Amino acid sequence: MSQARGKFISLEGGEGAGKSTLLAGLRDYIGQRGIALVQAREPGGTALGEAVREIVLDPAQRGLAAETELLLMFASRAQLVREVIEPALRRGQWVLCDRFVDASYAYQGGGRGQPTQRIAALEDWACAGIKPDLTLLLDLPVATGRARAAGRGDADRIEVEADSFFERVRQTYRARARAEPQRYRVIDAGQPAAAVLSAAVDAITVLAGDRTA
Repeated sequence: MSQARGKFISLEGGEGAGKSTLLAGLRDYIGQRGIALVQAREPGGTALGEAVREIVLDPAQRGLAAETELLLMFASRAQLVREVIEPALRRGQWVLCDRFVDASYAYQGGGRGQPTQRIAALEDWACAGIKPDLTLLLDLPVATGRARAAGRGDADRIEVEADSFFERVRQTYRARARAEPQRYRVIDAGQPAAAVLSAAVDAITVLAGDRTA
């Protein structure tokens, strides 16, 4: 009898949306259900991906071309899919990933202006057909998110962008959520952390088949 394929959950959102807090809560919740879980992040999650992360977030790399950034993100992603995500799903494990392809549409597409068709072509090539079963989008006004992020220490290369950049990112995320309502669950990240976690748990419960949507 073949093993059931695992579930793939991605977590998306702008700066200061509270992804790290939610990830910790979801990791505990899924673990308490006895589900084997693999956690990953983008860029990163593999030795190659972590090296790419250092480059992409390094404030000294301000001259990095938008095309280079996009290709670096997909290089990291291709390795993550083949080394971590796909093997875990085949083993029946669940994967919880801090960002995935939607982030490239939002940041490199909406933010940097890279064509959607180019990103889609890279997705087809690099991701081996892997797509999240559920994407949790933490939605928050840009000003609120940036105020939260300001207290986290020195800003990285992405965080120093103007508000207009992050507004484009947010609107791209929201547009993608409207286009794929079956996959996306949009969560108001301005709520208390407990309410955000509760909304995310509700979505995961449906994914696990305990309730119907």
